[in-house]
Amino acid sequence: MNTNRLILAGGSGFLGRALAKHFQALGWEVVMLTRSPQPNRGAREVGWDARTPGGWTRELEGATAVVNLTGRTVDCRYTAQNRHDILASRVDSTRVIGQAIGQCAQPPRVWLNSSSATVYRHTFGAAWDETGTDFTATPTVKDEFSLQVIHAWEAALNEAVTPRTRKVALRTTLVLGLARNSVFPVLRRLARLGLGGRMGSGEQFVSWMHEADFLRAVEFLIAHEELSGPVNLAAPNPVPNHELMRAFRELVGMPLGLPATAWMLEIGAFFLRTETELILKSRRVVPGKLMRAGFEFRFPELRGALAELQARGG
Repeated sequence: MNTNRLILAGGSGFLGRALAKHFQALGWEVVMLTRSPQPNRGAREVGWDARTPGGWTRELEGATAVVNLTGRTVDCRYTAQNRHDILASRVDSTRVIGQAIGQCAQPPRVWLNSSSATVYRHTFGAAWDETGTDFTATPTVKDEFSLQVIHAWEAALNEAVTPRTRKVALRTTLVLGLARNSVFPVLRRLARLGLGGRMGSGEQFVSWMHEADFLRAVEFLIAHEELSGPVNLAAPNPVPNHELMRAFRELVGMPLGLPATAWMLEIGAFFLRTETELILKSRRVVPGKLMRAGFEFRFPELRGALAELQARGG
C-alpha cells in the first residue's frame, strides 16, 4: 500500500512540530529537512543547509507534498545582520526547493510555501482577502522591510519552474497554540500579571487562527487541487487589539489591564529586542479562498478558540 509522504522543511518550530504530529496521526510518512538532524524526535530528519542542493533532494522524488516553513524569526531587532538573515533564509530556501522540484522525475503534487498576511496594507477599513492588491508600506507602523521580504519570498516561489507541481503561498496570520513559542501563553501571562491592556491605540486589527484550524487548512489545501497561489490562513473574524486583550483578561479572570502606549511599546521592544511593527500594524485579513472552497472552521470566533486552549492547556 502506498503511503502519502510529506516533506517538511524548516519544521523544528511550533507549527512544524504540530504539522508533523498531525500528518503522522493521519498515517502519512513525514520527512523533516533540518540543519541539525536528530534521531528519535518523531519524524525522520534529513540534513540540509536550506541554500544548496544535496542528498536531501532525493527525498522529494515521489512525495505527495512539500511544506516549506523555513525562515529566521522576525521577533528580533531589525539590525543589518538580522535583516540579511530574515530575507536570505526565506528566499534561498524557496529557490533551492524550487530547483530540486524542477529536477524531479516524479515531482511532488503540491508545494506549500510559507508567506505572511502582513503583505496587505495596514488598514482599519474593510478586511483584505486574496483579491487585495494594495501592498503599500505605512511609515507609521514601520512595515517597509517586512513587505520587501514578503515580495521577494513570494517572487522566489512564483519564479520557480515546476510545471507538474501546484504551488500555494501560505499567507499566515497569528496562530494561537499552546507551545512555548506561541503567542497564546505570552499574552495569557501578561493578562494574569495585570498587563493585558490595549497596546497602542488598541484599534489596530489582529488576524488570528487556532492551531487546529491551521493544521486542518494545510491538509485541506493539499487535498483540494483547484486551490493555488496565495491563500490567507486566518480565522474569518479578526478583532481589534483592545478586544483581543479584553478576551485574555476575561479568560484569566483579571478585571484590569495596564495599557501600553506607543512610546511604552517602543521602549519595551528595544529591551525585548523586537520591533513594534509586530504589535502596531493593523492586519485585518480574512480567508476568502478557504471559505469559498467550503473549508469549515472549528474556531471561527476568538473567545471559543481561547477557551479551548485554556481548557486543554490549563
